[in-house]
Amino acid sequence: MRASAKIVCFFPRKENLEIVLRALRPEVEEPAAVRSIVSLAGKEGYLVLRVKAKDTVALRATLNAYLRWIGSVINVLDVLESRF
Repeated sequence: MRASAKIVCFFPRKENLEIVLRALRPEVEEPAAVRSIVSLAGKEGYLVLRVKAKDTVALRATLNAYLRWIGSVINVLDVLESRF
């Protein structure tokens, strides 16, 4: 793997961190592409996303996908919290 990145996001509510981790677990365990390897971990309120890819194109595509998914889950949680 020639390109890599580490993204760290803080979650004030640990419950939301766990929800994001559970939501993305299937994508990490059975990736759609073989050009990158992804790991997700939750630590003390922080989500740690690590990506290793064969090239910068694969790295960018993988980061975009995971960041969009994380953002989508957060948006859903925000809507649910505002309604209940």
